Amino acid sequence: MEHDLVQRFGAIDIYLFDQLQRGRIGPGMRILDAGCGGGRNLLWFLQAGYDVRALDPDAAAIAAVRAMAAELGREADERRFRVESLEASSFDAASADVVICSAVLHFARDPAHFRAMLDGAWRLLAPGGLLFARLASSVGLGGKVVARGDGRFLLPDGSERFLIDEQVLIDEARRLGAQQLDPIKSTVVQGMRTMATWVVRRPASVGDG
Repeated sequence: MEHDLVQRFGAIDIYLFDQLQRGRIGPGMRILDAGCGGGRNLLWFLQAGYDVRALDPDAAAIAAVRAMAAELGREADERRFRVESLEASSFDAASADVVICSAVLHFARDPAHFRAMLDGAWRLLAPGGLLFARLASSVGLGGKVVARGDGRFLLPDGSERFLIDEQVLIDEARRLGAQQLDPIKSTVVQGMRTMATWVVRRPASVGDG
């Protein structure tokens, strides 16, 4: 059973899997993984025949995703999988029904870069579309983080990240006119780091915001 699940879903983020189970992501939707890494969240969508696109500034990561897509008999060229940054993406605006942005936004250099990346993800999202984001948070870490400046902190696990808190996400949702679909979930990993899950929807029309 476990082997079958791995074959079907790979190492998909459990909170993204939750969105699938709840029917928020369904057949026919256009998926864009904005910061795809090696494609851990794309195996299921590629196997299930979704219209999948992805970007990542790491050429090796995109090569791995192209190889995975080709092995599954899917289109795997640069039109679908591009080596580029989120804030300077060449994908068309409103070209995705679901934008996945998992473990990406916390690599921001400073608040301006964070907002540029977030705006880049939002630009790609079609009206009525869903943005799924997972990013590092300061929630629950108290005095265990060390400020490095420009919103970046040294975490107890030794990594350095741009950290947000819940209020930042609430304020950004308000700025974007986004509908928050779930309460913001912050998972503290044994006092070493915290990951927040943020799921919002773009209004279907201007008047819906």
